[in-house]
Amino acid sequence: MRAAILQMTSSDRPEENLATVLAALTNARAAGADMLLTPEVTNCLSTSRSHQREVLHLQDDDPTLAALRQAAADQGLWLLIGSLALKTEDADGRFANRSFVISDTGDIVAWYDKIHMFDVNVDEGETYRESEGYRPGDRAVIADTPFAKLGLTVCYDMRFAYLYRDLAQAGAQILTAPAAFSPVTGAAHWESLLRARAIETGCFVLAPAQTGQHSARKGKARETHGHSLAVAPWGEVLLDAGKEPGLHIVDLDMGEVEKARARVPSLTHDRGYSLAP
Repeated sequence: MRAAILQMTSSDRPEENLATVLAALTNARAAGADMLLTPEVTNCLSTSRSHQREVLHLQDDDPTLAALRQAAADQGLWLLIGSLALKTEDADGRFANRSFVISDTGDIVAWYDKIHMFDVNVDEGETYRESEGYRPGDRAVIADTPFAKLGLTVCYDMRFAYLYRDLAQAGAQILTAPAAFSPVTGAAHWESLLRARAIETGCFVLAPAQTGQHSARKGKARETHGHSLAVAPWGEVLLDAGKEPGLHIVDLDMGEVEKARARVPSLTHDRGYSLAP
């Protein structure tokens, strides 16, 4: 499988971000890629809930999703939209942080709502309350593609190893982890977490990331870590995209999944236990 990983600096303007992804689809197809993968909140990176209410849409009405489905079909390319920020019909008005797998015919093969919300106090100047604006999902998702079975996750999910183990034991061969990681936690934990998830599961891990300084018409502007990664099932880093936005190509030998799991078959070694008082 040849994967194209798009590292973006998304703004809070969906139309600008859509243009970036459409160009990447064309370039990924020219590079012979089978699938393009984009970061978390591809369509709108914003800290302003009022701005999000102005520019976001329900899934069925979202122009970014519609345009990307059509472009995937036009290019004959599979697409992982790392996630889109979408309105929901929830009574509390919270949004969904939703990842999509789009086929080369433009069909939605699978979608996944981020389960774990980033409610943290990184330091005095960096506090996040994702659950105030987004409602968490409640289901794990595996998507079938012609190349591999994909286990879908988003960003903060990567700190919850049991989710990745469950996906691998259910058949996932590639784990996707699109992200908009903070610079502080990114420098400390990003690579370590992703390599650990690959090693523990014997899966490839593909993590397209947001990077740099994000412009904002409303609310506080954000900065993200970058360093989109592709990690092999034995833990080797196949790609580190650094800090600049751009498109990166990586070839995956799916035989490496079974090879790694044969060497250390830990996915079959679970044992029950009790917790001593």
